[in-house]
Amino acid sequence: MVQKRLSEAAKKRLRAGRMLQKGKGCAEVALAVGVARQTVYTWKALLDEGGIDALRAVPERGRPAQLDEGQLASVRAVILQSPTEHGFGTELWTLKRVGAVIERLHSVRFSTAHVWRILGALGFSPQKPDKRAIERNEDAVRQWKRRTWPTLKKKPSESGE
Repeated sequence: MVQKRLSEAAKKRLRAGRMLQKGKGCAEVALAVGVARQTVYTWKALLDEGGIDALRAVPERGRPAQLDEGQLASVRAVILQSPTEHGFGTELWTLKRVGAVIERLHSVRFSTAHVWRILGALGFSPQKPDKRAIERNEDAVRQWKRRTWPTLKKKPSESGE
């Protein structure tokens, strides 16, 4: 028999079920597993009727994911590479570019909002590119700020105007 991996929701239900079997109250269980008390009452009714297997068999809600773990890992690997390696003109990943790569790799199209969610789930966060010129001379900038800028800066007039 092939054993199916349990989702986080199923693990939560089973943990709650075991706590209920040990005599813990619904409010205590709800607090411990991080769900609403009414949810635990629903799970308790399932547990009383069909045992712990009834909690395991609760169907998952929501639309099934379009990318599996392996596909998400391949997207992550691509993003860790340079965008220019994948035919883009600059060294900057954008939501549109990531969406295009996902579509190219896995023939699945996502909205930019969903690409944002996928990137968040993969552990990426938004980054702003450094807007400094490559030719920037830090010593010259420091000198200018120290010597030239104070002479150019407006000074309050003595008459108070």
